[in-house]
Amino acid sequence: MEDRKTYLFERAPISNAVFSMAVPTVLSSLVMVIYSLADTYFVGILNDPIQNAAVTLASPILLAFNAVNNLFGVGSSSMMSRSLGKKEYETVRKVAAFGFYCSLCCGLLFSLFYSVFRGPLLTLLGTGAETFQATAGYLKWTVALGAAPAILNVVMAYMVRSEGSTLHASIGTMSGCVLNILLDPIFILPWGLDMGAAGAGCATFLSNCAACVYFFVLLLVKRKSTYVSIHPRMFRPNKEIVLGVCGVGLPASIQNLLNVTGMTVLNNFTSGFGPDAVAAMGIAYKVYMVPMQISMGFSQGIMPLISYNYAAGNYRRMKRVVGFSARITLSFMAAIAAGYFIGASFFIRLFIQNADIVAYGTSFLRAMCLALPFINMDFLAVGIFQAMGRGRNSFLFAILRKILLEIPALYVLNYFFPLYGLPYAQVIAEFILAIAAVLVLRKIYGELADGDAAEESGGAPPAPAR
Repeated sequence: MEDRKTYLFERAPISNAVFSMAVPTVLSSLVMVIYSLADTYFVGILNDPIQNAAVTLASPILLAFNAVNNLFGVGSSSMMSRSLGKKEYETVRKVAAFGFYCSLCCGLLFSLFYSVFRGPLLTLLGTGAETFQATAGYLKWTVALGAAPAILNVVMAYMVRSEGSTLHASIGTMSGCVLNILLDPIFILPWGLDMGAAGAGCATFLSNCAACVYFFVLLLVKRKSTYVSIHPRMFRPNKEIVLGVCGVGLPASIQNLLNVTGMTVLNNFTSGFGPDAVAAMGIAYKVYMVPMQISMGFSQGIMPLISYNYAAGNYRRMKRVVGFSARITLSFMAAIAAGYFIGASFFIRLFIQNADIVAYGTSFLRAMCLALPFINMDFLAVGIFQAMGRGRNSFLFAILRKILLEIPALYVLNYFFPLYGLPYAQVIAEFILAIAAVLVLRKIYGELADGDAAEESGGAPPAPAR
């Protein structure tokens, strides 16, 4: 088992290793946005701005799930891969159990918190008299009932991926995605159950449950050949595990909460211009999220490769993984940005035919797509920080992105260019962050001595620098 699992990390050609890890991870990363796009598409068929606005207004709470996903998914998988690189297999099992049970508890707390504070939360999200009931119906299924399965299936995918089983991780998450697409029209449209936005939430809930079942069965079948354990007896947290997971996961979690804060501010500004503007911003943002999630998925996919080789002291291989990934993803993001800018109206019309919403959405998407090449560099840098256990760097980037750059830019741009200036806030923030990412990575590279690195085709790599 050890030889099979370590070949990809230590000896496989760089391009093969990167694509083997990244492509399935990209598919997994796309699941949440595909869920959302499917909901938006089938709700859009109703041609009802209120139902579309409900799905958009609910998005910040669903994105808040990623705070837990990042805390225990990113945090656990990073420590698991680093422990594999140091051959500490018992630690891998304990970290997996810690991440699983903490995620389960957080999902249940999410559901309880939303159920108790539903009214104030919906008001905070920017709902009004027109959109309150539709948004509440969607969140009943996705949060009040569905928070735990939504979180667990993502966290388990991270943990399975941490030991190189990217295909199984993708099958689990994609199975839920396919089921969601099949169920959406049945639950949403008039010829089915005619539940509108609430039906989209119900379909998402059932799909997440199905994905969780896949992972439970997978771990049961592979219990003798996997280091991922969710057995209660392995839940023995100690100081090393808590600090190792939270040192990487907590900054990633805070980064996500700041993303939710930024989206909430954006939605509140947009809601002042009516349901059409809210629906258009939601559709444009979800179209924009497809390449954004591809970029994020790629950076997360190579994290186990970086973690393993960094912990093993094989810095040369680690740098080659990063360099190859940067060249591939930057070229891809630049091409997508050009395509979005030229075909913005076409992409918005795929989801709704309302002329006013299409006009708003076209303008919004053309602005958003300009950020794609820069956000790709930012995600890559943060992925490297997390893989190396440098939570402080990723935390500082999160603060810089939202608190110091994007949220202030939303206020300034909306003041000078009402509504139409809002989507440019992220462009400004990501451009500045991309420059900072290059500077910080150059400094980190200078700290890693190539002289102690192992040859890519050589034997066991040396111990990591302390």
